Amino acid sequence: MPAKIIMTSSDIERSLNRIALEIVEHNPRLSELSIIGVHTGGVFLAQRLKERIEATEPDSSLPFGTLDITLYRDDWSLISQNPVVKKSEIGFLMEERRVILVDDVLFTGRTIRAALDAIMDYGRPLAIQLAVLVDRGGRELPIQPDYVGMSVSASPGERVDVLLAESGQGDRVQLSGP
Repeated sequence: MPAKIIMTSSDIERSLNRIALEIVEHNPRLSELSIIGVHTGGVFLAQRLKERIEATEPDSSLPFGTLDITLYRDDWSLISQNPVVKKSEIGFLMEERRVILVDDVLFTGRTIRAALDAIMDYGRPLAIQLAVLVDRGGRELPIQPDYVGMSVSASPGERVDVLLAESGQGDRVQLSGP
């Protein structure tokens, strides 16, 4: 089956604008807020959310970080014998911060569980909220997003791919598989 586009560039922009507004509404103390993107797609989306929030709230400057969870995954040895580890960059203290954790797709919950473990190695934040562009269902762990761009029901054999301009692929979300 050829890939079916389920979100266009304008759909992604609209979703990110809405998520940014929801984050501001649910976090009146923006001085406590920080944003962390999970490598790789979550980093690009987190940067876009940061820019939108700062544009709507001119006095805000949100600390931003990136998080690689490769070695925190419970299945990393099954994925590859030589995992590609990217750099985590969190240049702020977690304590006294509310963290918006951003990823592109939420599926089983295992990536987010690994991200939570990694964040806790940096410190204990006041709270962690989860923002995802696509929630495809199929959870294996009890993890739910606080902010969602789109929910889609995908069968276990289908893939949800978020393609972003920052990685040279244009902006779209596609569903492919059997």
